[in-house]
Amino acid sequence: MEKEPGQKSRILVVDDNIQNVELLEAYLSTAGYEVLKAYDGEEALKAVEQENPHLILLDVMMPKLNGYQVCRILKEKETTRFTPIIMITALKEIEDKIKGIEAGADDFLSKPFNKLELLTRVKSLLRVRHLRDELDRKKEEEKERMKQIFKTYLSDEIANLVLSNPEKFFRLGGEKRTVTVIFADLRGFTKLAERHPVEVVFKILNQFFQEMTQVIFHYRGTLDKFIGDAIMAYFGAPMSYPDDVIRSIKTAMEMQKVFTKLKEQWKQSGLIDLGLGIGLSTGEVIFGNVGTKRVMNYTIIGDTVNVAQRLEEMASTGQILISDSTYQVVKDQVIVRDLPPLNLKGRKESLVPHLLVGIRK
Repeated sequence: MEKEPGQKSRILVVDDNIQNVELLEAYLSTAGYEVLKAYDGEEALKAVEQENPHLILLDVMMPKLNGYQVCRILKEKETTRFTPIIMITALKEIEDKIKGIEAGADDFLSKPFNKLELLTRVKSLLRVRHLRDELDRKKEEEKERMKQIFKTYLSDEIANLVLSNPEKFFRLGGEKRTVTVIFADLRGFTKLAERHPVEVVFKILNQFFQEMTQVIFHYRGTLDKFIGDAIMAYFGAPMSYPDDVIRSIKTAMEMQKVFTKLKEQWKQSGLIDLGLGIGLSTGEVIFGNVGTKRVMNYTIIGDTVNVAQRLEEMASTGQILISDSTYQVVKDQVIVRDLPPLNLKGRKESLVPHLLVGIRK
């Protein structure tokens, strides 16, 4: 725990000799420190857990748990491994200090100790502790700032995942993953851009992207990019769930529902009628960072992306077209109308589209 401004540094004194404890307390209190006391190893561990001291003065020879054991336990715990520990001992042999070093002790003080030496060592280690606390605080602030930035592009859940392992998510390269891709594109946007001022066009586009992004994040999808007046998202990476496909279907339906409300608002403002076509496809892709070490794009690549885009281009206003690969996963959960297979340029296999009608109750 970081020391608050104006707060006294808490020092835990651990020794089974009451006179030693009282002497150390007198020295430390006079120097302006708050002193906590424990008289054996078990009491020391309880005091650390309850009070979270900024530094520990730890005797070696004690009942129940000796100083080496207490030190080792504290240094192995995530919450206390950076708490400075000064071992106070009457033992003179080099082997004893080696034991302390191996246990994780930060410094040593031999009995009988000198007051000036004691306070100097305490002050030095506390300064290091406070510098580390400050560094940790700045790291947390930076992490929180990055989280807020990522939330612009990712759902909270995925943003937290990325920040938990930045080495993995911020390096070039990718991995295979099965995902469901969504493409959603405005119909009539070109006419809108021709007939209205740029400021109005940008306002409409930003409203559209804002509302669609909220829907995608609500259903735990990943926003990939905005392409002109289109939006691309996917489900199944970097986090995947058994219900990824049906959630993508629900997302598409909700997008059309929300878009209908947007259209009503725009009509009341005297804007021309716009439409929305959506395409979905499920399949294997490569997802990861593409580009250079300096400029990279976290995205997905594969035929599944192309199929979703082709379906979006085929969809009329208000329609949601899904690929056969998507349909096969959720065929017991959705209602569709089969459309004739299409032979597309550049593809060996025919594309089998399905018009989504609804979800079975």
